[in-house]
Amino acid sequence: MLPDTQFMQLILEEFFQAGGPVLLVLAGLALLLWTLLLERCWFLVRSFPQMLRDCQTATSYGSFLQQKCAANVALQTSLAMIKTLIALCPLLGLLGTVVGMIQLFDVLALRGAANPRLMAAGVAQATLPTMAGMVLAVSGLLFYGRLKRYSQQQWQRLNILSNNWRSRC
Repeated sequence: MLPDTQFMQLILEEFFQAGGPVLLVLAGLALLLWTLLLERCWFLVRSFPQMLRDCQTATSYGSFLQQKCAANVALQTSLAMIKTLIALCPLLGLLGTVVGMIQLFDVLALRGAANPRLMAAGVAQATLPTMAGMVLAVSGLLFYGRLKRYSQQQWQRLNILSNNWRSRC
């Protein structure tokens, strides 16, 4: 049974409305981050094995070095950008919380702080961007760590191939 799409859309609209405009920026950042992470996964699963085979079947040491350099560049592509995006997520979330707290204090200054429920609800809404930023950063960091470790393992495989080529010469 599929969830009701109108109900899900309503929940998402309320979530984004409660979190403020910074939450929309975080959503765009999440889209970019996960697109890059999935692209790296796709590369490591689909494209890199062919690059590795090309290195293994190189006919000369010069050709091997060329293919090894290309493979190294391809392995490192986007990793620095992914790391930067992961670092940005909690900072943007914190910015959203600060903006939300400022708005809450403005409302309290106008209406007074007599209602603790109103104040608690405002604080809860203000912390939504921090929570979203932390969730993005932690999930991205876990995925990034695995991708980086796999890339390093593939780089070591290329270095072993390089040592084999040197021993032949």
